[in-house]
Amino acid sequence: MASPAPRRRLPGSPFNAARDAIPPDEVFAVGDRVAHDRHGLGRVLSVSGTNAVDADFGSGTRRVSTPTSKMHKL
Repeated sequence: MASPAPRRRLPGSPFNAARDAIPPDEVFAVGDRVAHDRHGLGRVLSVSGTNAVDADFGSGTRRVSTPTSKMHKL
């Protein structure tokens, strides 16, 4: 099954964000404290390039794909 075409926005739509308004992707480093929407507070254990981060959230170690809007540095 083919994926659907991306939605087109009208030029005057309020949902069109200016390129300058979009925040840059966060770069994580080993030892950074992070907060995840689902897993809570944690600490970065390892970084796999720009693709994934392994973090210890207390209840277990999770691999989180990056970039993501669900996890941010504290």
